[in-house]
Amino acid sequence: MLEPGVLTLAATPIGNPLDASVRLMRALGEADLIAAEDTRRLHRLVRELEVVTRGTILSYHEHNEGERTGTLLEALADGQRVLIVTDAGMPVVSDPGFRAVRAATEAGHRVTVIPGPSAVLTALAASGIAPDRFTFEGFPPRREGRRAGALEPLATQERTMVFFESPRRTAATLASMAAAFGGARPAAVARELTKTYEEIRRGTLAELVTWAEEGEVLGEVVIVVAGAEPVAASAEDLVEQVLARAAAGERLKAAAKQVARAHAGVGASELYDLALNRR
Repeated sequence: MLEPGVLTLAATPIGNPLDASVRLMRALGEADLIAAEDTRRLHRLVRELEVVTRGTILSYHEHNEGERTGTLLEALADGQRVLIVTDAGMPVVSDPGFRAVRAATEAGHRVTVIPGPSAVLTALAASGIAPDRFTFEGFPPRREGRRAGALEPLATQERTMVFFESPRRTAATLASMAAAFGGARPAAVARELTKTYEEIRRGTLAELVTWAEEGEVLGEVVIVVAGAEPVAASAEDLVEQVLARAAAGERLKAAAKQVARAHAGVGASELYDLALNRR
């Protein structure tokens, strides 16, 4: 049950309304104030879920988030049960909610989360790309020059990267990624996740550019890109680490063994000989 004076963030379905959790349905019925990114979509969702709301429904989106956050704080101070939902997925993650969370915590109010559907995790799980280490990069910049500038530093990122994108910019963004990361980099484009026409397109960035340019991309889009292959360090690159450990008091031979142990393909004896010659 929702608690008075507590701000609750709730994840909503990213496509299929049957993915709504029981906790979300109960929260929608219990809340005294529901802050919704799009009130029309919220009304449609509660109809589909056959939920009856009892509280006030307030529009809360990126253009009024600043001014409406004060209203949420007043409601929390009055002991109301306040719920934030967005169009799809989790509030705060590339959606409104962060300002409210920060303001509520600064004012001493507790914040809690009702977990649920996530486009990031759904696309990552279905992509076929290594999920053990990943980073969420949100929406790339819209302008080509700024987008290229934002992607370039990520070229050596070894973790899998997940991006959101609009369908009309998907082809251009994939082309920018191919230029920054190389056309051979494995990737996947997930669109219309959990909906009737869900599609996961996998391939290299070059192949996905061709696919996106040949036809119209429709629906909400998530792009998953494999991280860069790690660059193997050489003994020449690592000898300074050995010398630094030795300078700190470690025996040179022991230092060489420890550094070699942390870097596959580099021998301890080779490191020791190089370090000995550098002394």
